[in-house]
Amino acid sequence: MDKIELMRVFSVVARNGSFTRAANELNIAVQTVSKYVKALEDELGIQLFNRTTRKVTLNDTGTAYLEKCVDLLEQIDELESVIKVTHSAPKGRIRISAPTSFGELHLVPAIRDFLVLYPGISVDIDLSNRRVSLVEEGFDMALRIGELPDSTMIARKLSAMRIVVCAAPEYLQRYGRPAHPEQLAHHNCFVDHNLRQGRSWRFLENKRVFKVDVRGNFEANSPGSMRRMVLSGLGIGLCPMYVIKDDIRCNTIVPLFEQYEAYQYGVYALYPHRKHLSHRVRVLVDFLAERFRQEDWLPPG
Repeated sequence: MDKIELMRVFSVVARNGSFTRAANELNIAVQTVSKYVKALEDELGIQLFNRTTRKVTLNDTGTAYLEKCVDLLEQIDELESVIKVTHSAPKGRIRISAPTSFGELHLVPAIRDFLVLYPGISVDIDLSNRRVSLVEEGFDMALRIGELPDSTMIARKLSAMRIVVCAAPEYLQRYGRPAHPEQLAHHNCFVDHNLRQGRSWRFLENKRVFKVDVRGNFEANSPGSMRRMVLSGLGIGLCPMYVIKDDIRCNTIVPLFEQYEAYQYGVYALYPHRKHLSHRVRVLVDFLAERFRQEDWLPPG
């Protein structure tokens, strides 16, 4: 008998804890399932299940074997998937969750170019600053900016991202340019709730991280809102580089404390375990990694 097929049947029985339920899932006879498991045990020379009249459960050896077995089967499935799609264009629907401002400014233009290259794919983007549950809410992938918490999801870093303290020239002319981050305590500072640090901004000096507590008359959960308020000349903001880079180039926004910067976040593609990653999603992630790699979200050098 084919060893891979024996392993597949074994893994289905282990997951279901029943020969009958495994047979129903595989659409084969219960006797065939039992025959396959026994053949695998005979080949290995060891029993993998504890059997009773009511159920079957893995013993310690079976549990250890299952872990390696599942890994091997996933690798085989992934290899077969790669071979099958090598000669076919990706197609189907991709549902994406992304932060609102980043999605509007950078993801949507990237998707526009992606769809020109892959007309067989359709994309549904949900722009929200809410952290969605990918599996429960039916998303194929999500884009995240920041420090990722521990997760069962797979994360691929697409780019690095500076987070910059900044102000409009008008504000600096009116209130003076702070020479050191500690002087922010005497300035009107806008707070972005999307950033974990909130009102406590981090800085780096002589390899030491220190914090400055800030306060001001405006708070929001949108980098785009922070940018607009900074442009108004009413205060100082902490903004991701992607939302203000053109303003810095045009001198309508001035970066502050560049020598003290402690923030460098990542732009990540987040998706479920690799066995759920379709060819179309893999192609999109590769495309975005190349696209965002070319962006100037970090200082030169």
